[in-house]
Amino acid sequence: MQTEEILTVLKNSKFFRNLEDDSLRQVATLCRAVSFDAGDWVFKQGDYGEHLYIIVEGHIHLERAMTMGAREGHVIIDTLGKGRTLGCWSALLGEPHILMSGAVCEKPSLLLKIKGNDLRRMMTERIDFGFDVMERLCFLLRDRIQAAYGAMDRF
Repeated sequence: MQTEEILTVLKNSKFFRNLEDDSLRQVATLCRAVSFDAGDWVFKQGDYGEHLYIIVEGHIHLERAMTMGAREGHVIIDTLGKGRTLGCWSALLGEPHILMSGAVCEKPSLLLKIKGNDLRRMMTERIDFGFDVMERLCFLLRDRIQAAYGAMDRF
């Protein structure tokens, strides 16, 4: 993807929308486009997480393997489409972490991949930008926790 295409995706994404153009241009330099086929895993529960992803096209199921007493299975926490973000912990923690859910493609998908440490470095170098992104990460985490609780109720 060309820089202008990446900028358009970022501007239209729920997570990066309404950021200043110079900030978006810097974020765009951190992005790498990655493609997946239907059924491919973007990441699996239990893997180490180091990236944040923005969905350019496609649908991704966030799912978690669960055991509740005698019941075992997988629950879909959320289904994310164009412009949505997944995999945010790496930008918050600044280190690899164990992923608490998996992300599998429902159909062929194109994503922008951002190394969490690189975004975190940008956040610490530009405090106003960093605070804005941190606030967005908090809202994203709130939404994921609410979706996870809802998924557990369906289990």
